[in-house]
Amino acid sequence: MTELNIQPILPEIFIAVMACVILVVDLYIKQSGRGISYVLTLVALFGGAYLCWHDISAEPVIALNGMFVDDVFSDVLKIIICLLALLVFVYSREYIKARDFFSGEYFVLGLFGVVGMMVMTSANHFLALYLGLELLSLCLYTMVAFQRDSVVATEAAMKYFVLGALASAMLLYGMSIVYGLTGTLDIETVRESIREQATADNITLILGLVFILVSLAFKIGAVPFHMWIPDVYHGAPTSSTLFVSTAPKLAGFAIIMRLLVGGLEDLHFMWRDMVVVLAVLSIALGNLIAIAQTNLKRMLAYSAISHMGFMLLGVLAGTANGYSAGFFYSIVYAFMGLGGFGMVILLSRADYEADELDDLKGLNQRNPWYAFLLLLLMFSMAGVPPTIGFFAKLAVIQAVIEVGLTWLAVVAVLMAVVGAFYYLRVVKLMYFDPPAGEVRAIEAPADFRFLMSVNAVAMVLLLPVIGPIQDLCNEAISSVVTAF
Repeated sequence: MTELNIQPILPEIFIAVMACVILVVDLYIKQSGRGISYVLTLVALFGGAYLCWHDISAEPVIALNGMFVDDVFSDVLKIIICLLALLVFVYSREYIKARDFFSGEYFVLGLFGVVGMMVMTSANHFLALYLGLELLSLCLYTMVAFQRDSVVATEAAMKYFVLGALASAMLLYGMSIVYGLTGTLDIETVRESIREQATADNITLILGLVFILVSLAFKIGAVPFHMWIPDVYHGAPTSSTLFVSTAPKLAGFAIIMRLLVGGLEDLHFMWRDMVVVLAVLSIALGNLIAIAQTNLKRMLAYSAISHMGFMLLGVLAGTANGYSAGFFYSIVYAFMGLGGFGMVILLSRADYEADELDDLKGLNQRNPWYAFLLLLLMFSMAGVPPTIGFFAKLAVIQAVIEVGLTWLAVVAVLMAVVGAFYYLRVVKLMYFDPPAGEVRAIEAPADFRFLMSVNAVAMVLLLPVIGPIQDLCNEAISSVVTAF
């Protein structure tokens, strides 16, 4: 057991054990007592976050015979992932109760998805990374289809499953090619071996890199591998959309860091141009197509695609500052997405989904506070100062300027201006249009209202601590870059 060194994986073990406990407990309680499963889920996520915080270490710690690494980067990501998942379940509680899937299975799927994301953030081996990715993916497929009487949700889950299986196969094929060239699946050893083979005429290595990059682009929803995002975000229950759109984005950034930076950074001269294309297409098409949407969830789906393009700007820079900017952007977007889809849940009712843009008309007349919260979230997503979203965009744009890609920064700024149109359209509907249809009171639990308010107001109130947050991102990225 000293060789395995299981202490660094205690957070994953704790959450996985709690998921199994919830699954068993759920068999012996009635529907009216399902609140116990909900409370145990929150305890599991809080406990996992605490174990990660308590075990945070400046020096990387290797576990499981080299398959697992515990460093500042993984610990910070795990804490944020647990926090996001906790907030997702708090936001979703009344929504899933009203739709009759407030059950232990739903919480268990979420917890195992969190375990998969945590494994991805600490993977130091191709197999560990793939196992974490598949554990997360299988949970997401099921959560999307959890509303079994919904044809739209079932169709979305099927599309997600088929395309996700194809992307996983591409990742496996790319990894197998790299294994054939290096003779190892250990990420650090792969990097050392590739350093000797990193030449522009190594066609086999380029082929493996392309397969890996295509799979990663699919997992984060970058254009042209984005086709699943709008259908899944729209078709899934909003509670599942809320989960899919938040923490997995951070896990996607983690897998990019572990594979492209940890293992294949010496091929940066090869994959940078590919990532430039992905970033430009994602930012441009995501923002342009979002303008034509009338459904709020689909609009936010295309918005998510453009945000992943901005995150890729930091990655393609290939510098510590760029990686740190991409990390910071991923965190900021996760909380913006949490607030955006949280507002959809807040405005929905048992027999009504508030997912059309017309549903926002006259929101200021119905509830000025909720309108103000959504205004802050829209401004932050658009990158309007002085919100934190502006500084996240500024950080990634500065990163690409530092490496001489000024033209790319100009494109990003122009597309951000285009994207501001559909965010400001939401504000216009809330403040300047009369309510559409019957006006009903907006009801929500006190804890949901409080956390939603904190979530949205933080888009401005966090400005004084942006420096410390960016310093933390720099420290976390340094633990990854120096580890190799």
